[in-house]
Amino acid sequence: MNLPTFSSTWDLETLFKGGSQSEEFLIYLKDISMSINQLNQATLKWPNTFTCEDVSILKEILDSMSNSIVKLEQANSFVGCLQAQNTADTEANILRAKVTDLNTNFSKAILKVDQLLGDIDEDTWKQVLKRPELTDLTYILNEMRNQSKEKLSVEKEQLIQQLSVDGYIGWEQLYDLLVSKVQIPFNENGVEKNLSVGQASNKFSDSNRKVRKELLEKWESGWGNQKELFAEALNRLSGFRLSVYKERGWENPLKEPLAINRMKMETLDMMWQVISENKQPLVDYMNQKAKVLGVEKLGWYDLEAPIAEANSVLSYQEGAEFIIKQFSNFGPLLTNFTKKAFEKNWIEAEDRPNKAPGGFCTGLPDTNESRIFMTYSGTPSNISTLAHELGHAFHSYAMEDIHPLNSDYAMNVAETASTFAEMIVADAALKHTTNKEERLALLDDKLQRSVAMLMNIHSRFLFETAFYEERKQGYVSSDRLSLLMLDAQKEGYSDSLEEYHPLFWASKLHFFITDVPFYNFPYTFGYLFSLGIYANALEEGQEFEQKYISLLKDTGSMSVEDLAMKHLSVDLTKKDFWEKAVKMATSDVEEFIKLTNC
Repeated sequence: MNLPTFSSTWDLETLFKGGSQSEEFLIYLKDISMSINQLNQATLKWPNTFTCEDVSILKEILDSMSNSIVKLEQANSFVGCLQAQNTADTEANILRAKVTDLNTNFSKAILKVDQLLGDIDEDTWKQVLKRPELTDLTYILNEMRNQSKEKLSVEKEQLIQQLSVDGYIGWEQLYDLLVSKVQIPFNENGVEKNLSVGQASNKFSDSNRKVRKELLEKWESGWGNQKELFAEALNRLSGFRLSVYKERGWENPLKEPLAINRMKMETLDMMWQVISENKQPLVDYMNQKAKVLGVEKLGWYDLEAPIAEANSVLSYQEGAEFIIKQFSNFGPLLTNFTKKAFEKNWIEAEDRPNKAPGGFCTGLPDTNESRIFMTYSGTPSNISTLAHELGHAFHSYAMEDIHPLNSDYAMNVAETASTFAEMIVADAALKHTTNKEERLALLDDKLQRSVAMLMNIHSRFLFETAFYEERKQGYVSSDRLSLLMLDAQKEGYSDSLEEYHPLFWASKLHFFITDVPFYNFPYTFGYLFSLGIYANALEEGQEFEQKYISLLKDTGSMSVEDLAMKHLSVDLTKKDFWEKAVKMATSDVEEFIKLTNC
């Protein structure tokens, strides 16, 4: 494959020169403020009684909204990149506060728009939606109108938004700051080092069990040193959320995340039910892996342990070329897009101090770009993460010509595109390897992912469900949080591990994210939903790529149940789809056991 040498650090200078000191970016923030002001001014033109003759005012409001959405997403993404690449960048934290204020002002304006739409009488509304300039926006406009009927008065909702800056959102940002201070001591080749949490997390895939076990002890200690502060942040964040729900008359904490994910409770319940009934193959896999590692049961620190060494570590260049090659088996659009992402230096993968933990992809719609963040060390898991984030970026690329109001797809379907990309890489690699050790490593990586999606994420969901019920009654102590997490992990993993990670509630960013409550279950949905899509792709080959893009284009303008029915002809509230998907997720267990018994 004749490809240029790729850089493992991203280029942010093409977005705004000067990083966190960028004068260009400050001017951009002023432009956003002006755009939000224009939106507010447009709402003042709204008549006392809206008629079909007033559609031009609605169109002006929607255009202002679209402009603000694009620019705000660009600003949010840029600041997020600055903070992730250097957790010690205090100037980036100041910029985050400025962008947060703009987000809040925009949200307050949208609350007003929602109310105005909700006040239009039903007959007029039906006529308005027939106007050709609004036809493509029917779903999102109905969604906005219905939201206004589920909430408090505009004045109260705007007050909530304003208070959230120094309350709700403030606790999330405090958590991020605390994480940047966490260091994990680690002895490497006789040299004691202090690792960032991002660097330390990669060590859980070390081939030496003693190293992994010692790391978990230090990992727990590192997070435990500040567990009271983390508990404070989680309690205050969740308390704010529950207080708002109570005022709105919402009893179920899942009401908001389900609405955000455009998903029915019946769908979520059915997904977890089928998963709970079909975990035995994954338990068999973990028991077999324990046997291979020479232990009775796996510990938490063994879940990512490698069982095969052959060719299991690839340089960043080799990993990039590997992904591009595997994507080429699916379709030319995904392949060419991925080459562009590497060539344009959209990816930050360097292993260095002061980077944030984890990985993400963030969209930059004003320049039609994306940026991908991770810490790469060459393991199969790293390559899967990189493919995963490239899938997110491709989803954004597929939506480029979609109206901004129809491009806000929910997290659960966002995870579909990313997981789909992972599976292309994993399956293509398996098909082309004849080396037993390499095949074992790839099978293990695939099954690790299934364990994460069907067991780890399930334990997160169980923890959050139990935590929110207890939080309704009052403050939940750090020790109680750890007990809840331990119970959830035992159930989530079918009590198949020797040792667990009670402080996982503190170390997992996802519990502290304010944008999407119950942030975790969409990963599992996306993983299993993508299996259904992937099955179609395997049947149809490269011709499926255009159908896949059509599905991605619809992700921002319909419920997941309608999306599945339209593009896959399946009912997500029934068992059939989920049983087939879970069976696919565990289909490699038999081969794994067979190979490891040879």
